[in-house]
Amino acid sequence: MQRGYVDYGFLGGAQIDRHGNLNSSFIGDPDSPKVRLPGTGGANDIASMTKVIVAMRHEKRRFVEDVDFITSPGYLKGGRSRQDAGLPAGGVHLVITHLGLLDFDRRRGRMRLKSLHPGVDPQEMRENTGFELVIPKKVPKTKPPTAKELSSLRALDPDGRYTRRD
Repeated sequence: MQRGYVDYGFLGGAQIDRHGNLNSSFIGDPDSPKVRLPGTGGANDIASMTKVIVAMRHEKRRFVEDVDFITSPGYLKGGRSRQDAGLPAGGVHLVITHLGLLDFDRRRGRMRLKSLHPGVDPQEMRENTGFELVIPKKVPKTKPPTAKELSSLRALDPDGRYTRRD
């Protein structure tokens, strides 16, 4: 990554905020956390030096206004705060959830809805997000994977842990 040989990294976390900051360290007060999590495990390096694709379940308790702890930096406080902190490259590029795809307005450093998966409406997305999500006037539907793409994904996930067989 430091040499520029890695373009994309894949991460998840317990929390993500409106600026794409991820928390995988603890939930609650740092001096007396409700839950301790595994921590960075190198995720900070990935988030600092690559374009990150985040995959996680879309729930209000996970999509929060501000994470309890920044384990992996997104756009920090928005605007130019990432660059001002010395992180000119990388950052969260895309968030994939069971409801849709989200990306970021890079100028503002704010999460926005890119597309909704078939059968999901914007209100369901709002209800499952703990902050005001930027939603365009016209929201496209996510294009389903082709049969070949789905076959390839299922070959990588033979137990169906991530690719249900509906």
